[in-house]
Parts: sequence; C-alpha cells; structure tokens
Amino acid sequence: MIMNNGLPKPGTAAMDIRRIETLWSHVHWLCVLGTLGSFTAAAQRLGVSKAAMSQRITELERAAGVPLVLRTTRSVRLTEAGQQLADATGGAFEAIGTAFAGIKDLAATPRGRLRLTAPVALARQQIVPLLPAFLRAHPEVRIDLDLSDRLVPLAQEGVDLAIRHTHAPPETHTAWALCATRSVLVASRAYLRRRGTPTAPGDLARHDCLHYLRPGDAPAWQLAPAGVESGAKVTVPVAGPFAANNSEALREAALAGLGIALLPDFSAQAALRAGKLVPVLPGWQPVGSFGEHLYAIRPYSPYVPRAVQALVAHLRAGLQAGFGEQ
Repeated sequence: MIMNNGLPKPGTAAMDIRRIETLWSHVHWLCVLGTLGSFTAAAQRLGVSKAAMSQRITELERAAGVPLVLRTTRSVRLTEAGQQLADATGGAFEAIGTAFAGIKDLAATPRGRLRLTAPVALARQQIVPLLPAFLRAHPEVRIDLDLSDRLVPLAQEGVDLAIRHTHAPPETHTAWALCATRSVLVASRAYLRRRGTPTAPGDLARHDCLHYLRPGDAPAWQLAPAGVESGAKVTVPVAGPFAANNSEALREAALAGLGIALLPDFSAQAALRAGKLVPVLPGWQPVGSFGEHLYAIRPYSPYVPRAVQALVAHLRAGLQAGFGEQ
C-alpha cells in the first residue's frame, strides 16, 4: 500500500477512518463489557441479545488482530489490549452520553426513564406510595424500581438513583438527605399483658426479642438514654423465637405477639398510629442497629438529569415530616 515516494496511496487514510468509524459501537460495547464483567449483564444494559453482544466483540477482535477478552466458564475480563482500548475510549463515551443527556434535558419538562433502587421494606411502605403522584405530575418520566436489600455498585448496575437508609452516604456519590429516622422498640399489648412490661434495658434479657439478622452479628441491642447527648450506652444480649433480615417480617411477628421487636420507625409507624403496637422503654433510644437518615444517592457526576432532580424534590417533600406516631 506504499507508493514509491513512501506516502500512502491516496484514499487509504480515508478508508481506514471509515473502517474505524464502523467499529465505534463495537468499542462502546467492549467498554460496557469490561465494566460489568459479564456478557449477560452487558447485553441487558445495552438492550441486545447475548449472541449479538458476543458477535460484536468477535468482530472487534478480528479487526484489531489481537484478543481483547478472556473468556472462562465463570467470568469474563479484558485482556491487556482490551483494557488499554477501554481505558483510552471509555471516558469519551461517558462524555458523549453526558453531553447528549444534557442537551435532551434542555427541555423544561422532566422526561426519560429513571432506574431507581430502594430497600424492600422501605420501598413498599414509604417510597412506592409517593410515586403515583410524581408520575401523574411528570407524565413523560418512566420509573423502573428495583426492590433489593443488596448494596450493589450503582454505576455498574446502571442505577440513576438509590434510596439508602444509613448513617452517612459514601463520599464518592452525590447525596441528598431526605429525612431523619430513628429506631424503636415495640410490642403488642397482648404480649406485654402476658409477659410484663420492661422498665429497664436489662429486663430485655428475660423477654422474647425479635432481632434483625445480620451475618456474623451476635444478637445484642444497644440503648442510650433518650434525649441525653452523652448518656452511657447499655448493651443487652437478646434472644427470641424469631429473627429475620426484613423489618416488615419482624413487625408482623410483633403484631402476632411473638415478642419485642426493634424496628426502624418507618416500619413501625402505621402499627403505632393504629395502636396495634406500643412503644417499649420509651425513655431509652436504640442506637447502632439501623441508619439515622434516608438519603437519595447517585454516582458523582457534574450533570444531574432534570428527572432525577424532580424525583428527589418530590421524595423530600413527601418524607420531610419523618415517621413519628402522629
């Protein structure tokens, strides 16, 4: 392809550029595959079949002349050449996506599909009831809600917004505080009539206590005097006939009279208001078992879609009163 004067034949460079341009989408798919580490997950993110995903990567490897992906029965990862290509181009694809989304967002009306994730119990009891009004107010927005207690990497999962019940949000994310929360001890009147009402934290050791299951944690509750900033904390080992990793399940067990439950206030609110559960040890505040705030978080980006901003504002307005009994 070299002429006698050492220069490329006319048109050769243009042909190479056109050929590379046809591979841009292939390279983007490679970047997504490298981020997610799975053909299945990458295909789902891109909205294509797994077979189409595999074919695109094969075509890209054929054009590059070197392997770009290491495939095993358990995992997929990029080769050194594949990672080099993804590192060199991934930022450009992200910038293109951000810029295009920003242009679309110039319209005053929030629009587009939002991928939202939230813990199961919190979402069912407090988040889902707020969404119909938001969707009626913003008819061009669509919400895909994933109810999950798994703390997934938001960027890798393609999540636009996550609701988290925690003490503090990760510093690597943009976060909006929605409201404060607290933990409460509750029981049914029938249980307290049968077993007596605790008057001090130490009394809990003689009661059936319904605790939240966490791997590796010994069943124990920590309490501090309510309203006292520097009050001494008391740790009480607890035991009971039932434990679960879901606050709704613990609430139902307490309603059935199985024992005293430690719940986040958003799970106990309705039953306390209805008088079906009553507070236990109101002079003491459980600490450390659940988060102290609800946050809306997303991976940091200088650009936040208008639809995300609108949803955060709506959730803040709906949750600002917190979850007291009144």
